[in-house]
Amino acid sequence: MSSNQPGSNRTSTRRRKAEPPGRRRRNEPAGRPQLRIRRIALGCALLLLIGAGCAWGYVQYLDSNIKHGALSFGDQGSTSEDAGGHSALNILMIGSDTRDTAADLSLGGARASVGGPVHADVEILLHVSADRSNASLISIPRDTMVDIPACTDPATGKSYPESPHEQITDSLSHGGPGCTVYTWHQLTGIHIDHYMMVDFGGVVSMADAVGGVPVCTQGNVDDPYSHLRLSRGTHVVKGVQALEWLRTRHGFGDGSDLYRTQVQHMYLTSMLRRLRSAGTLTDPGRILSLADAATKALTVDDGLDSVGRLAGLADQLKGLQPDRLTTVTMPYAEDPSNPKSWVIPMPGDAERLFSMVRGDIPLDSHGKPAAPAAGSPSASASGAAPAPSGSAPTAPAAAAAPAEVRLTVQNGSGIAGRATALTSALRADGFTRTRNGLNAPAHQRTTTLSYAPDDAAGARLVAEALHLPAADLQEQAGTPRPLLVVGSDWPSGRVFPTVATPSPGAVPTTAALQSGDESKCAKVNPVYAW
Repeated sequence: MSSNQPGSNRTSTRRRKAEPPGRRRRNEPAGRPQLRIRRIALGCALLLLIGAGCAWGYVQYLDSNIKHGALSFGDQGSTSEDAGGHSALNILMIGSDTRDTAADLSLGGARASVGGPVHADVEILLHVSADRSNASLISIPRDTMVDIPACTDPATGKSYPESPHEQITDSLSHGGPGCTVYTWHQLTGIHIDHYMMVDFGGVVSMADAVGGVPVCTQGNVDDPYSHLRLSRGTHVVKGVQALEWLRTRHGFGDGSDLYRTQVQHMYLTSMLRRLRSAGTLTDPGRILSLADAATKALTVDDGLDSVGRLAGLADQLKGLQPDRLTTVTMPYAEDPSNPKSWVIPMPGDAERLFSMVRGDIPLDSHGKPAAPAAGSPSASASGAAPAPSGSAPTAPAAAAAPAEVRLTVQNGSGIAGRATALTSALRADGFTRTRNGLNAPAHQRTTTLSYAPDDAAGARLVAEALHLPAADLQEQAGTPRPLLVVGSDWPSGRVFPTVATPSPGAVPTTAALQSGDESKCAKVNPVYAW
């Protein structure tokens, strides 16, 4: 068949050469390339929209998981800033023993406790420095005796009266985590920015989401109360076993809650190291799993009521290094009223630890002390007591003699005999009209000397005799006679102790410390060894 024969599919060489470059091929409909491009563009746009819609929908789903409530049932004052305008961050982490759900009940506890008062069995404050260079975890044992302030639950309107000398774990049953936050503030003077509360089921789901946490024991342990059974050495615990580890107290140390705080610190520091070494925080799949578990497990304050806010908080914490994380248990002493079961904050040492946190002083020895915030007592000049806020300075009063000063002394320190001892010392120094007012209505962290304007001269004479700082003097109209309330910052002695700003790492030796990069094995209680 000739190439020139009609119907031939062959194309002549001459025609192929003459065809202009870029011209469409024969039999290709006009506009097809443009149509293909439009379809690809439309497909990409649809994929982007679907992706954005899925992401938005997933965020909405996560937000709906979050349970939240009021931060504090009392006024915590304001926070101070460093020279750069940054503030430290304080988050109270609460472990609840609630068993009001079938899931929680199946994980431990008696059915009789369902619907009953809930307890904050774990209370750990996460303090992050203003420059975000270091952090600390401070535990207060659940059996610490404190004064729980009056709280009113904003959700229900129910009011709970003040409860002097009660276990701090009971604060959660006085209206919820907002009362626990306020109790911590009243005890420590630390401003708390947020809280996070988790129950039994939440611990299990979080442990699974992180892929388990390595823990270590010095021997074989079998605790019939928590059901934890482990052989000597290192194990990766997850799920229910992680909860058993965190709940165990009989099986470790002396079998009390006091050593359990250290075991919990071992778990938390190990979890931090695992998250960093396993690359969990850079794995999108693991992050989604963590986000889902966290939003279902946690109850937070209203300031953390969305994934966006939680993500912002996580962004502030991502740079923390294990070697700049310090865990510590509050120094404690036996409670004289029940030395076998209860403890109290150790006079002097506990306040020293709290003052380091308030001053944003690193608990490790790697940093520099924080400069006093503008307007803070340590930055104020010594001398006459400051005038009340919003009023003109009081004119100097006529000089007084010690025998003319009418003074009442009350003990708010929690240490027996302080009012009696100081009353005797003041009378011996010529303040013969000093009266022993016995115990103050409530525990007081700092010592105060309040007085009416007309008694300013006498109050300053007392302050000089006792070496009280000017910041401890409070002018209050209507005070019938000067009132000295001895706080826990003055545990002993007839003159107020000179308190120097602690150096980084100068934590009281009575506090059990652990660094975040330090691996420890839990000491097994011989009674529950096998």
